[in-house]
Amino acid sequence: MRAAVLHEIGQDKLEVLDDVEAVGFGPGRVRVRVRATGLCHSDLSAMAGVLPQPGPFVPGHEGAGEILEVGEGVRDLKPGDRVVVCWLPACGACPACRRGQTELCLAGFMNAGTPNFKRPAGDVFGFAGTGTFAEEVVVDAGCAVPIPDDVPFDIAALIGCGVTTGLGAALNTADVEAGSSVAVIGCGGVGISAIQGARLKGAAEIVAVDPVASRRESALRFGATRAVSPDELPDAKQQVTAGEGFDYVFEVVGKSATARTAYDNTRRGGTLVIVGAGAMDDFLQLNMFELFFDEKRILPSMYGGGDVLRSYERTIALWRAGRIDLAGLITHRVPLADINEALDQMRTGAALRTCIEI
Repeated sequence: MRAAVLHEIGQDKLEVLDDVEAVGFGPGRVRVRVRATGLCHSDLSAMAGVLPQPGPFVPGHEGAGEILEVGEGVRDLKPGDRVVVCWLPACGACPACRRGQTELCLAGFMNAGTPNFKRPAGDVFGFAGTGTFAEEVVVDAGCAVPIPDDVPFDIAALIGCGVTTGLGAALNTADVEAGSSVAVIGCGGVGISAIQGARLKGAAEIVAVDPVASRRESALRFGATRAVSPDELPDAKQQVTAGEGFDYVFEVVGKSATARTAYDNTRRGGTLVIVGAGAMDDFLQLNMFELFFDEKRILPSMYGGGDVLRSYERTIALWRAGRIDLAGLITHRVPLADINEALDQMRTGAALRTCIEI
């Protein structure tokens, strides 16, 4: 089958090969025919070595498709079922799951160290234990979440990561208060989803911050009340909050520099939400006095900070009701053969989300 492979960490191009085989099928596992997958910035981060991932590997973790085959013991899925790929499934038994913090379950991460594919040249891993830049994947049954027939594969793919992450940051982690002021730093697919979540919660002012003009324009269509470049953020802070700072600031870039900017633009007693996934050697510096004196809440948001399955259901309900726009997030479409074009669209900021049709 075909798959896009990164041969070595640090390379910036993928090679689409037709000698890749999905492996690992057996009890408790399912084989999925991938129909659509989104390109998330985390894929680029893994390729660059910012996020830990053994190589060679097939990127992609935001996918949807249909079940081809189920292994022994799989009762809730059957061939033909439409599913979204969940890269962080909950085991239901660990301490985090028992506390109701299923987004902190580590069971899914255990799969990242086991090869998902093989080639004549050797084993190939799948990013985050999945690897959806491939025609087929084999995953644990818990990674394949059924979706209703009226949800298109491209929409379902977005729900698998970016939309759930951004919406959840606003709805679950921050629990944005109606009438509040919000700033979102980084307005790709995840940031736009956070903007939509803040709008749903009734935020009065939503300031989108991004260096790319097209993304700022998009943010206004999705609910931002104003959109500014990073250099214009101080003026926006003054105009919207009289210089006090925003009630909520979402950092959706994953860098210490933007996290520091987010902290500085959060009002005393306000809430900073860290949504971007950054590098282990990129340290955010805060002094002990400001931590005490400012009383700002710093809330990391992992995969939307809530139960993933309930978040999927909520997102589908909001989409059906027309309360959120998911189709509008897909600004570009490419076939798997042109995957490197999608990478360029992400790197330049030209795309909110590129859908890779497989």
